[in-house]
Amino acid sequence: MRSTTAVTIGVGATAAVVLGALVQAAGNDPVGTALSMAVPAEYKQLIEEAGNTCPEVTPNLLAALLTQESNFNPEARSQVGALGIAQFMPSTWETHGIDGNGDGKRDVMDPEDAIPSSAKYLCTIAKDVKDVPGDKQKNMLAAYNAGSGAVQKYGGVPPYKETQNYVRSITALANQNRGGGKVATTEQAATAINAAEQMIGTPYSWGGGNASGPSTGTCCSPSGRSGKSTVGFDCSGLTLYAYAKSGISLPRTAVAQYAASEPVKPGDVKPGDLVFYGSSAASIHHVGIYVGGGWMIDAPRPGTQVRYSPMDTMPDLFGVARPTSNTNKEI
Repeated sequence: MRSTTAVTIGVGATAAVVLGALVQAAGNDPVGTALSMAVPAEYKQLIEEAGNTCPEVTPNLLAALLTQESNFNPEARSQVGALGIAQFMPSTWETHGIDGNGDGKRDVMDPEDAIPSSAKYLCTIAKDVKDVPGDKQKNMLAAYNAGSGAVQKYGGVPPYKETQNYVRSITALANQNRGGGKVATTEQAATAINAAEQMIGTPYSWGGGNASGPSTGTCCSPSGRSGKSTVGFDCSGLTLYAYAKSGISLPRTAVAQYAASEPVKPGDVKPGDLVFYGSSAASIHHVGIYVGGGWMIDAPRPGTQVRYSPMDTMPDLFGVARPTSNTNKEI
């Protein structure tokens, strides 16, 4: 099921920021049965119970999926017609929706029905793709997004960018901060900002930048621009470099950097936090470093340089998140 709904609320007069799920430290066992993600209190028991419906589904995985699908918004409605906290399409709900609270109705907009229905549907499609090679949970998530037929056709997660990002994002959220990593300190944030400021004026290079600094990039951007002949940064290369200077290793892509950071509430945004743009956690396409006053430092796009940009520089501001100190590999 695909969700294009993002729930936004204001932060001052400068921008709109998604109220991200408060993802906190997860347990050491990524397939354990304990819920260690922070979720809205009213849904905690529902997720804990539904998250043990079958071996392939865990409370953390279910919580991460609900974060991705609707950000725990029971009134979510996507542009393609998906409904409710679990973003069921009407036809899928008709077949797989259950009366989870026993009130005699199957209501897709009622989390007491939709959450257990989501878990049950996950278990159903897990059976559909049980003979497909590869990771069973990832195949199940791919089938939830793209359909069981696509997973069976391609022998695993299909080569659809949206589905691959969807699976990567949910898996990373479910396993986020294993080992009790801590969010970036004020000192680490200041170091990252200083490092980024020193790079202002550096050319944009698609795929450019690493923990050591500017580098040649790769080919090619969505507009066809190659970074192979340009020494510089793309957006996530700049944030990776800046936080490497503060002792925090971020993943390479903006999607993975969001999954490896802790979303913060509007009103709690601090300098050094990462600002993400996209229609969902799986479709994030840009990231910058917040510096205060509604501004950030970013590497915007081919043909530009690292610079200060207003947070409303793009119309699809998704959320703000704080890097964690225990991320040390690509997700």
